[in-house]
Amino acid sequence: MQPSGHRLRDIEHHPLLTDNDNYDSASSSSSEADMVDRVWFIRDGCGMVCAVMTWLLVIYADFVVTFVMLLPSKDFWYSVVNGVIFNCLAVLALSSHLRTMLTDPGAVPKGNATKEYMESLQLKPGEVIYKCPKCCCIKPERAHHCRKQGPEWCALLCSICKRCIRKMDHHCPWVNNCVGEKNQRFFVLFTMYIALSSVHALILCGLQFISCVRGQWTECSDFSPPITVILLVFLCLEGLLFFTFTAVMFGTQIHSICNDETEIERLKSEKPTWERRLRWEGMKSVFGGPPSLLWMNPFVGFRFRRLQMRARKGSPEFSV
Repeated sequence: MQPSGHRLRDIEHHPLLTDNDNYDSASSSSSEADMVDRVWFIRDGCGMVCAVMTWLLVIYADFVVTFVMLLPSKDFWYSVVNGVIFNCLAVLALSSHLRTMLTDPGAVPKGNATKEYMESLQLKPGEVIYKCPKCCCIKPERAHHCRKQGPEWCALLCSICKRCIRKMDHHCPWVNNCVGEKNQRFFVLFTMYIALSSVHALILCGLQFISCVRGQWTECSDFSPPITVILLVFLCLEGLLFFTFTAVMFGTQIHSICNDETEIERLKSEKPTWERRLRWEGMKSVFGGPPSLLWMNPFVGFRFRRLQMRARKGSPEFSV
């Protein structure tokens, strides 16, 4: 048995085991356009509940900001400017959430480690490849099998991804997906836009409280004073919770990208056997191309085409 460094190097440089391949001999004739059109979705009860909760909380925040604080305001431009800013942030956050949830994170196809396929690789003496015993696939460099971690109550309700994911960072139930090689940029955008919208909502809540205290509570909102207070307090708590969580996740993701090290690799203290892309090189690798405003756009690379359902048996996800 060779050291893992040699094993990973052999996998990385073997012509049939590069990141540009789909690792599936049965679908090797598929075109690049077909791969782009594939929509990924995990059929996981806990993850779907968390994803719906995320949307409902963002919609609630938008309702309070728009109908409790901005529309009753007598300052027209204050309402318009803040309404446009907050709703744009909310749309970008939810769009990033959808792209994270519906994008293949970099799953290695199941069952490609067949005897025939292994023989077709024509490995040289001393070359070693590794097979994942759980999903029966040839495991590429930096791929990890998703064993979704979470609280016990969540584990009782959930299935798992049951796939090896390239450059898997972690499994996030709030986006009902793994964060990996192909959807990390959208997860970073999601955490960033949620953090920004949370800060904006907290500022508006503070200004609204000041306005209501200085004036009349019955005039600062179309709702009754008790209802207004309850709505604003709940929004403040939601904003603080969301900002704390997403700001920490955003910082962690940027740190991981700049150091070219996933969260799993950091927790396992894995020594890098690959050529690390540090700082801007890592950012360009994840976001694509040199720094530009396109980095902030969750719609980049999105193609709307007529898609045909392809359900997968024995798998927690389906693709269309």
